[in-house]
Formats: sequence, C-alpha cells, structure tokens
Amino acid sequence: MLNPALPNLKLFINNEWVDAKSGKTFPVINPSNEEVICEVAEADAADVDVAVKAAREAFKVGSAWRSMDVFERERRLLRLADLMERDKVLLSSLEALDNGKPYSVAYAVDVSLSIECVRYYAGWTTKIQGHTIPIRGDAYCKTLLEPKGVCGQIIPWNFPLLMLTWKIGPALACGNTIVMKSAEQTPLSALHMCNLMQEAGIPNGVFNLLSGFGPTAGSAIASHMDVDKVAFTGSTEIGHKIMKAAGESNLKDISLELGGKSPLIICEDADLDKAVELAALALFLNHGQCCIAGSRTFVHDSIYDEFVDKAMKHAQKRKVGNPFDSNTDQGPQVDKEQLTKILDYIESGKKEGAKLVIGGERFGDQGYYVQPTLFANVEDGMKIEQEEIFGPVQTFLRYKSLDEVISRANNTKYGLGAGIISNNTKTINRLSRELQAGVIYVNLYNHFCASAPFGGYKMSGIGRELGFAGLHNYLNTKCVIESV
Repeated sequence: MLNPALPNLKLFINNEWVDAKSGKTFPVINPSNEEVICEVAEADAADVDVAVKAAREAFKVGSAWRSMDVFERERRLLRLADLMERDKVLLSSLEALDNGKPYSVAYAVDVSLSIECVRYYAGWTTKIQGHTIPIRGDAYCKTLLEPKGVCGQIIPWNFPLLMLTWKIGPALACGNTIVMKSAEQTPLSALHMCNLMQEAGIPNGVFNLLSGFGPTAGSAIASHMDVDKVAFTGSTEIGHKIMKAAGESNLKDISLELGGKSPLIICEDADLDKAVELAALALFLNHGQCCIAGSRTFVHDSIYDEFVDKAMKHAQKRKVGNPFDSNTDQGPQVDKEQLTKILDYIESGKKEGAKLVIGGERFGDQGYYVQPTLFANVEDGMKIEQEEIFGPVQTFLRYKSLDEVISRANNTKYGLGAGIISNNTKTINRLSRELQAGVIYVNLYNHFCASAPFGGYKMSGIGRELGFAGLHNYLNTKCVIESV
C-alpha cells in the first residue's frame, strides 16, 4: 500500500481525539525521501496530566474496566488482535512509511508478531492467580495478584507496533490502565491502534496515547506523581533519566529494556555458509536498528579470513532501496540524526585502524540510506567495538580460545543478548552458562516469540518482557493472612 490512509493525528485521551493543550504539532518525516508525511499533535506535561487523570478514573474500583469479567476482557483483547489481522496491510504500510523498514518485513515480522503478542496475553487474563501458602499457627495465608494501576509506557521508533504490543499486552491482561508515549519519529501505527482499541470495546480511559518528545511528554510521564509504574524501551542514556525521575517522584516501579552490544561467537566447527547467513541476520535485521543485534562478531582464527570473504560477498548482494519495493532488503535509517551518527561511527572505525571491507558511505543522495558496511581487524576498545552503533555496520573480531572469547565477549557494560554458532554440545553448554546476557541464541538469531522472556543483564535493562515473566512487571503481590 504505497499511500496508506493516515489515522487521526490528534492525541487519544479517554477514548476521544483531542488537540494538544498548547495547540502545537510537529512534522513526521518520510525517511525514504526526507519529505513531510503529516503533522501530528505534540503533547507536553499538561496533556500528560489529562491523560493520567483519565487513566486513574478508568482504574477506580467499580469502573467499567475494573468490574469487567476476566473472560470478557479476554474476548476484547482477542477482538483487538482480530482487528489487527484485518488491518494487517494498513499497519504494515504505516510501519514502512514512517520507519523505513521494508513493507515485506513489516508484514511478515513486525505486524505478525504484534498480533501474536496480543493473542498470547489475551489468554493470560483468565489464568492470573495467587497461591495458598501453609504457614505457622492457626492462620490461613493466600496471595492475590493485583494490577499495579496507571502505567506509563514509553516506546521506541525501531519496532513501533511490536514494542506497543509488548507493552500493552501484559499491562491490559493484568487489568492496568495505560498512558503511552509513542516515538516522535514513528507515531502512525500507534495512532491507528487507537481506532482499533475503540472498535474492540476497550473502555474509556484504559488506553491513552500521546505523540510527543522525550524531554517534555516522556519526562512528564516518568516523573508524574500519579503514575504507578513506568516501562521504557530505548537507550541506556535515557534509561538512567527514567530511573532517576521515578526515584525522585513517587518511587514508581520501573522496567527498562535498554541498549546492547551483543557478541556473536562463530566457533571453529561452524558451517561457514550457515554462519555467514546467521551473522548477517543478527546484524542487518531492521537495518541494524535492533537493540539485540549481534554487533560484535567473534570469529575463530582458523576460519576468520574465509568467513570475512564470504560475509563480504553476502553483503554485496543486499539490496538497499525503497521500502515498498518487494526486492528491498534494507530501507533507510529512521532519521537524519541516526544517519549522521552511523556515518560518524564509520569514520571512527577507519581512524582507529579497523579495515573497511565494504560499504562505509551514505547510499544515494535522497533519504537516510547507509551502505551495508563491514569492518575486519577490529580490536577490543575501538569505539565501533564498544558502543552501540544502531546501524548496518558489522564488525569482525578474531579469537583463538574459548577462555579468551568468553572474557572478551563479557567485557562490555551491556548484557542483552549473545549468539553461539557451533555443533559442539560441550562448547554450546559452556558458552550458554558463562556469557553474561539475558537472551542466548544458539545456531539461530533474532528468534522472537511472545512466550519467550526477553531482557538483559547489566546496563541492558531491568525486568523482563514477554512470556509469563512479562506479567510480573504489571502485577503487585498482596499477602492476606487470616485467623482460622
């Protein structure tokens, strides 16, 4: 759908479309051609206040949402997933339009996984339960799992719809209400989701969506005294600010899914052709704009040169271009800021002595495109080895032993993911235990599923999303002890 119908471009508060209190709007840019797609309402702290009040009212005991039968809540969430399925082409087109990812990928991956996520958590609404606990004395103990309340949710631009569903799925399944801020670069699919929420029968005030910027709307959510919990996906830098704001306000609960610099370890027994394919998937998915990207590729010394040669030939085949062209493998980066940042990292790699194998330049003169870029002879401590580039820049490091590669792979402030490519069970088991990361991929990469928990160690975040573990971000445990 080359010219998808645009959704309502206002703020969505209490099931109504409203202008920002300030009357401000901001432009949404098409990263393929750098042209303005539309202007959307720009929320700030005043709009956050209104949205939080609506969410608080919807969370009151006796409200339509709080008194809704859990089976009815399940039916409405399943209805939401069905509506997403009906509008799959439109949602995929909106993702390609303001994010720049290929339409074919948005359809097959982003929107499909988003629908799966809503359906998965719809099923949990009827299965959230506490326990009875044997305790000392003439007393009876039980636990109740209760929703946290008003949840602030701040989502990123790299997977706009998917990150929306990773947040709303468990939050709504547990019975919370939501004030969400979408990324300013990619608001369109989230705005269409508001229409689907209405159609699915989600009550007034349960889901509120604000388009806006982090320093204004995002900061106001994180520091709001009547927000009970904040969930954020984005950079580690902003994660620090979210955590500080939560602590300095009402000490609200937080969950953070932050940056990564994930190692991908190619062992000497790996099938080289398969390893090259998986390494490309690990790095180039979503144009490298993926927090768990396998962006440090450690290759065993005995196969290093052959691997790099095969990786170069594989990268040469990647087609960069229009997201709506079915043959496109890689669209533009999301905005000019990202383009500039990536090109700066490439220059840093050159200056620090890494060998540029292929790419290294902007692609074309219109749109935020970057050539698929490969660096060999990358050394520990180089900027491109240590910092999250968030672009199509693949780095190859040489290693000789497992002890060495484990130490080097763990030598990072991040710990979101890691990958292992090997046919040796003993090697796989050791690496899986000793790599400091929340998600370990073995002989595959970027395999996402709503039932599998996702999250990191160290500065890659706090808490887990998806699966049963993802519910705990949105539940309080109440202990009830009574005399018998």
